[in-house]
Amino acid sequence: MAITASMVKELREMTGAGMMDCKKALNESNGDMDAAIEYLRKNGEAKAVKKAGRIAAEGIVMADVKEDKTAAIVEVNSETDFVAKNADFQAFVKAVVNQALTTKATDMEGFMAEAWNEDASKTVNDALTEKISVIGEKLSIRRFEKIVTDGCVVSYIHGGGRIGVLVEADTAVVNDAVKEALKNVAMQVAALNAKYVSQADVDADYIAHEKEILLAQIMNDPKESQKPEKVIQGMISGRINKEMKEICLLDQVYVKAEDGKQSVAKYLDEVGKANGTTITLKKFVRFETGEGLEKKNEDFAAEVAAQANA
Repeated sequence: MAITASMVKELREMTGAGMMDCKKALNESNGDMDAAIEYLRKNGEAKAVKKAGRIAAEGIVMADVKEDKTAAIVEVNSETDFVAKNADFQAFVKAVVNQALTTKATDMEGFMAEAWNEDASKTVNDALTEKISVIGEKLSIRRFEKIVTDGCVVSYIHGGGRIGVLVEADTAVVNDAVKEALKNVAMQVAALNAKYVSQADVDADYIAHEKEILLAQIMNDPKESQKPEKVIQGMISGRINKEMKEICLLDQVYVKAEDGKQSVAKYLDEVGKANGTTITLKKFVRFETGEGLEKKNEDFAAEVAAQANA
């Protein structure tokens, strides 16, 4: 039976196995899809298939920077923290970071379909599937981001890979003092989790929605609702400004400020003037391991009981 590309694609989507492995399995089974799946299971792909429905919410974030101009950050997930600390797993994540530093992909689909840097006969997805089979847990390359700049980009990893940050800035001077300042800002991003660089980045619809909520809160308060309209609008503006100082990085109080008041923007201005440049913060990326993912609660007693009753 002739094996078509669509058959290979279907089997690959069903099993997560590599393209060439799927083609071989279909040839060996004369195009029988069920037999091809069984063939893959018998030949080392079973672990990847078996783990497909499990939740990978642990893992690590890793980043790397080349010559202060190119940076990449990735999140690779595992099922357990034990595997996340495994040297083999961490070496794989490092290889994924290296892939991201050179990638031309702009989304995860393109990234996973790229030729694997360490073996061009495989794709990134093939390399992941093989690693799943070796380690024996579901693994997932969840996300990546790459920054290329004419200024300077730095990275910061917190908690052994629990949180990772990239910070990019325009600056005519790139020296140790400027990089230290940007690293301090990256630490601030890790700690306080800003949502935007500045108020200019905040969507007008978001602010309008927040104002609606604040107005509703005021009107539901017996005392505040009786105040004049001008006062109410002033209260709303004041509360919006307070929120902006919490979610906009440049408006946040710099965590190392000696006076406890200096903003991140003023801190960067100060460092820039001292080094004969202007430091303009352009972008930051913050990945937190497992962010937004449902984490599985292990109940080993129930698992043992289930096995005993099987």
